[in-house]
Amino acid sequence: MSLQIDLTGQLAIITGATGQLGRVMARTLAQAGADIAVHYARNADMAAQLVEEIQAIRDAQGTARRAVAVQADITREADVYRMADEIRAALGDPTIVVNNAVIQYDWQSILDQPLADFQSQFDSCVKQSVLTARAFLPAMRAKKQGRFIGINTECSALCNANTGAYAAAKSGMTALYRVLAKEVGVDNITVNQVSPGWTISDRDRTDGTEVAPDYSNRIPLQRRGTDAEISNAVTFLASDLAGYITGVNLPVCGGAVMV
Repeated sequence: MSLQIDLTGQLAIITGATGQLGRVMARTLAQAGADIAVHYARNADMAAQLVEEIQAIRDAQGTARRAVAVQADITREADVYRMADEIRAALGDPTIVVNNAVIQYDWQSILDQPLADFQSQFDSCVKQSVLTARAFLPAMRAKKQGRFIGINTECSALCNANTGAYAAAKSGMTALYRVLAKEVGVDNITVNQVSPGWTISDRDRTDGTEVAPDYSNRIPLQRRGTDAEISNAVTFLASDLAGYITGVNLPVCGGAVMV
């Protein structure tokens, strides 16, 4: 018997879907059969392009994937609820949520890092997850079905110098997801995270920066991971194959972090 990931009939919302990793996750989930809500903050052109790409994907029966682009500031409650209403009106209620969006900032030591950066990281990691849980989980609970997935980072375990704001927010995210897993498990909803390492993206392929010996030499598998490998892990956790896995923070970082 062969195993196959089949997300036919599922609807996924990916926050930060226009980013380097987000767009690959959106395509991968769509190729597995899911319809996609493409969230973006500012990159409307990429969102529109991604919607077109997803709608061009067809299953074995020739049915096209459905997709819609939705704009929101994922740190603002009103925006997240408006986004949920727009998705519901266009495609229905998501059964898969992937919290991928994060605010970028310049890393400094804890003693020098502006306090605003700690707040922005908390907002885009912990607060985003609370808001999307409140916006999307009630419909999942009613259906007794759902997958709630967060994109974390190896940095929260490694705790390297100058990662204080990022690592602190992502560590808070881990505690939140474990509590949430215990609260909604009774409704057949799984809550998990994927923690990528320093991942090769299209930007690296364009710039020729895939190889980074100083980083790779510290990793058991001796190389950087790819956006496709991260997306495959997310797609697995979104599928029925992972139906008895919850509360997990899965490192996909070549062994840089082991749990």
